[in-house]
Amino acid sequence: MNAPTVPSPATAAAIPFAVPASRWDDAVAARLSPAELLLYRSNLLGSDLTVTNFGGGNTSAKLTEIDPLTGAAVEVLWVKGSGGDIGSMKLDGFATLYQDKLLSLEAHYAGPEDDDKMVGYLPHCTFNLNGRAASIDTPLHSLLPFAHVDHVHPDAIIALAASSGGEAATREIWGGRIGWLPWKRPGYTLGVQLRDYVAANPGLAGVMLAGHGIICWGDSAKACYEHTIGLIAQAATYLNGKLAGKPAFGGAVHSLSALDRAVASAGLMPRLRGLMTGQNADARRKVGHFSDDAETLEFVNSRDFLRLAAVGTSCPDHFLRTKIAPLTLDPARLDDDAYLAERLEAYRALYAAYYERCKRPNSPAMRDPNPVVVLVPGLGRITFAADKTTARLAGEFYGNAINVMRGAEALKEDGGAGYIGLDEQEAFDIEYWLLEEAKLQRMPAPKPMVGRIALVTGGAGGIGAASAARLLAEGACVMLADRDAAAVEEVRAGFAKRFGKDVVRAVVCDVTDEAQVQAAFDACAREFGGLDILVANAGIASSAPIEATTVDLWNRNYSVLAEGYFLTSRAAWPLLKRMKIQGGASVVFIGSKNGVAAATNASAYASAKAAANHLARCLALEGAPEGIRVNVVNPDAVIRGSKIWDGDWRQERAGAHGIDPGAELEAHYRNRSMLGRDVLPEDIAEAVYFLASDMSAKSTGNMINVDAGNAQAFTR
Repeated sequence: MNAPTVPSPATAAAIPFAVPASRWDDAVAARLSPAELLLYRSNLLGSDLTVTNFGGGNTSAKLTEIDPLTGAAVEVLWVKGSGGDIGSMKLDGFATLYQDKLLSLEAHYAGPEDDDKMVGYLPHCTFNLNGRAASIDTPLHSLLPFAHVDHVHPDAIIALAASSGGEAATREIWGGRIGWLPWKRPGYTLGVQLRDYVAANPGLAGVMLAGHGIICWGDSAKACYEHTIGLIAQAATYLNGKLAGKPAFGGAVHSLSALDRAVASAGLMPRLRGLMTGQNADARRKVGHFSDDAETLEFVNSRDFLRLAAVGTSCPDHFLRTKIAPLTLDPARLDDDAYLAERLEAYRALYAAYYERCKRPNSPAMRDPNPVVVLVPGLGRITFAADKTTARLAGEFYGNAINVMRGAEALKEDGGAGYIGLDEQEAFDIEYWLLEEAKLQRMPAPKPMVGRIALVTGGAGGIGAASAARLLAEGACVMLADRDAAAVEEVRAGFAKRFGKDVVRAVVCDVTDEAQVQAAFDACAREFGGLDILVANAGIASSAPIEATTVDLWNRNYSVLAEGYFLTSRAAWPLLKRMKIQGGASVVFIGSKNGVAAATNASAYASAKAAANHLARCLALEGAPEGIRVNVVNPDAVIRGSKIWDGDWRQERAGAHGIDPGAELEAHYRNRSMLGRDVLPEDIAEAVYFLASDMSAKSTGNMINVDAGNAQAFTR
């Protein structure tokens, strides 16, 4: 099951660079068209994280196509479109452009100041009305005279490109076969410089682009792919030789056990999340991602950690995801809220100062100044973003940056800088590039629950699963908690396919077990960074006349329906309080019609539900000053999809009413209601969503009956 667990201990040894090998399959390639061969090559490169990062890299091919207007054969550049991922893209992920029109664009180019202007001409070169926007790197592919071009930035290559000794190492590894160009921001000017450099140096097989990666080419899709893989393998082998037998980053000076890391991360993340405030519109609630992988621990525990962390990331692909530098924390002061608030405020001030120093007259407004990456010696790496996937990817990109630092430092010359970051102004000009801003503005508005984190007890049951699905559909992250391990894993797996694996987790939890309840909320804090919404839903039901109600039956009802709601609320409370300055939090109890209306032969169940309903009122009173709203949904007879109604409860309630437990039971409850309608799990989920969302931001202490109408249950 994909339940959160305590992370396993990490190794302390230096991690060498992976050496990729060709995965080209001639039998597969033989069946593919030229365009499909480009896609095959791209997917092979992009699906191997030793070759390129998620969303990074560009591939292209100049192919002969039939012009739909003239019927003539024309040369068309197929190149990865803007924002795509070569590992997962399909054919529609490529931009297609007339190559002759691309070459004619140089007539509009007068110098580096025209870079942004040149991007505006790319749509005019579109072939066959392809709506896929062309990447900013398109000139690098169109201006080179080669049929197949790859531009990738694996860690081993960026380690060379971001080191003071990188140019010398490039000469040592490849002699004169691979050239070197100093840093230049992506765009038309870099394409011109690259073309002219290659023309002036015949015989080159590729060019290292300082800060970018490597660009290389071939006469066929296979030759280009295997050339790219070979260059990366040679760089990795060279760096591994430099690293062999040496402690990375000056050796370790910190350590912490896996259990201590798990406990500390669960305590730290909600406190950081609650303190990440700002005046910017994009300073929304964050979702966190924690990692204590071996590479990260080797870095944060090292002697050189603070020096290198301050340098920041170097590759544009990295710092666009991570900001230019991380926030570092003193592991001895993690329990001090004042210290954490001070460090976050200092980071925001530094970021604002960076913005003021570097901004241009037409720069976009400053974005969210909170850190994306937080590094803690002994603990590991925490990343925060508006959604879980972005947070995870930011962490992975900083992991790439760590690998780059390791390799770049191995090339340090005596007294040299080793790893070098990008010039601050250059970094700003990429981060706040107007073209990048335009791309951000084109993105659809986030769903209303993006950035919210929910925990749903009884998450494998009908109402619990339906409530979780409703929250997930609106962008929330959800931790499913249920005592049935197999059932909750099945629900989690289904939601992972439907909504994406990043946004849903599952944990085994019996709500009557205090330790399991606390562990579930700790897991939620560690997996997502905190909590905004608790849906207390786990329940049982029983039916018996008072004379047949045993003490054990009575206690089982109260342990789940009253004490279980108390235990989950108490464990959630510290996490929910953290969100006061972010707009507050919400608790939703799943009550019952029987909590307000008496029921025949159900004294234990109905009175326990009444106790839970009154607990909600008490918590609403207590939670209001903390920004915690507490409300109740009272269902009635939610039979379909219910695990409770699949058991003895169906037989017992049918017996209490003197009817058949089959279809007659559903008809009984339907006909008993004022509206004459069945109540389904999805109906309860709608009420849960309303009470969990900002639509009910001014409602607390309320009960909503979702029972198709029952006068006996009218609240009064």
